[in-house]
Amino acid sequence: MKAYILLAAMAFHSTLISQAVEPGKSQSLTSPDQVPQGLEKSDWQSIREAYQANQLRSAKKAGLATQKGYSNANIAGAGDGFGASVAISGDTVIVGAPKEDSNATGVNGDQMDNSAGDSGAAYVFVRSAGAWSQQAYLKASNTGAFDEFGFSVAISGDTVVVGAIGDSSNTPGGIFGNSSGAAYVFVRSEGAWSQQAYLKARNTGASDLFGTSVAISGDTVVVGASGEESYATGVNGNEADNGAYHSGAVYVFTRTDGFWSQQAYLKASNTGEYDEFGKSVAISGDTVVVGAVGEASNAAGVNGRQKNNSAIYSGAAYVFVRNAGVWSQQAYLKASNTGAFDFFGRSVAISGDTLVVGAMYEESSATGVNGNQADNSASSSGATYVFTRSGGAWSQQAYLKASNTGAFDQFGFSVAISGDTVVVGAAKDPSIEIGSTSGNGSGAAYVFERSAGAWSQQAYLKASNPGGSDQFKIRVKSKSKLGEVIGAGIVPITGNGIFTQGSTVTLKAKPKKAASFSAGLRIKNASARKRNSSSPT
Repeated sequence: MKAYILLAAMAFHSTLISQAVEPGKSQSLTSPDQVPQGLEKSDWQSIREAYQANQLRSAKKAGLATQKGYSNANIAGAGDGFGASVAISGDTVIVGAPKEDSNATGVNGDQMDNSAGDSGAAYVFVRSAGAWSQQAYLKASNTGAFDEFGFSVAISGDTVVVGAIGDSSNTPGGIFGNSSGAAYVFVRSEGAWSQQAYLKARNTGASDLFGTSVAISGDTVVVGASGEESYATGVNGNEADNGAYHSGAVYVFTRTDGFWSQQAYLKASNTGEYDEFGKSVAISGDTVVVGAVGEASNAAGVNGRQKNNSAIYSGAAYVFVRNAGVWSQQAYLKASNTGAFDFFGRSVAISGDTLVVGAMYEESSATGVNGNQADNSASSSGATYVFTRSGGAWSQQAYLKASNTGAFDQFGFSVAISGDTVVVGAAKDPSIEIGSTSGNGSGAAYVFERSAGAWSQQAYLKASNPGGSDQFKIRVKSKSKLGEVIGAGIVPITGNGIFTQGSTVTLKAKPKKAASFSAGLRIKNASARKRNSSSPT
């Protein structure tokens, strides 16, 4: 959480760490409840309340999108990574904290004994009458140090899946496996959560990182293992030949009468070392999309030539479909402007016949939709690509860039889609507010909407308390017609003052409005926001 300067009658929001400043001297406050010297507690409280009320009035007067919630774990510790992964379904949010340290197991255990470093945890929050509260604190049934439980999370209705890339068992019996990874399924009944399943790959191996990514749709769970090593290709190939280091794999599990079983083992059609197939996964019904950031072909577009590996870490995405329980690869997707080290496939999302792929290190200086892809003068600015399916055939529909493209913004670090709305996270967008670049990588999110097949940017989102290196990462679901965008995660990768545990915010956007207010969520139409011409790129 970033330290803010408090001058005269200004006060900070209760979730910020601030400083009260008098002429010629300063004093540090370690809590919003600490009263600055020279002020009575009642006066300090009045200042804070007046400032917050003024923020709310300004937002309502402007008709602006407002931040609906700010969530943090009940007992958050420095370096927990709270918010590293976020997912939402209806009125329930699941938040991962893969660096949390308690040695508790199961649901709602003792959080105070931090003797299992980086074991990880996940937190469930629910919304009732517009207010959010923590419902559950989830830990693995076999908590272990460095398991990083919460590295990935997903939710569908009353079922949650949590990835733990550091889990070290080769089988449920607990044989040491050195980061083979695992996934855990929890279910909710009448508000109470319990673990339903412990998932492992059928070909568990050391350093497979099973749980790198997870996705769920109804009774189907998808788990990525970006470090898996087999040379197999396609569906249900030979799992035993571990000659392709970090080629990656994806596993599909299905539930019948409360019991889970592995249904499919997915590999790329052009498996190669270091491809990291499974770095990202998404599912919609009977369609799965898989990102492979290390894939190296120089192909462009859909179903191109896969054999020329001259564009290392350009990345690819693969589409698989299920028919009568049988999976097959439907498409091989590349960017329309494939480039080495673009990391196409860092993030993927799908809704029906539309999928989105993020390429966080793409380098063009284009802005907006379908701009010039050829000018690679904005290093690591990032891009996002929209593909649509018609009659089983996929084609690229749009090439999305930020309205304020800047070097190192990492636009496309995360993506989400629901219907005709796409949300893209730019983990290192530097702005504190419109036109500012003083946030030092605080991050941002961009909302795009489709109308009659054409995409346009509708909103630009910031947290109400953006801080340097907060890295505003998006794991969201959005409702196009209502303009609701919820479930954004903030992860301070490099830390920020004494608080590095991270946080999540819940945002409700009215993207047609073009207004902003101080120290809160800023939303502008794409045409209204431009990067300061004097700002570094």
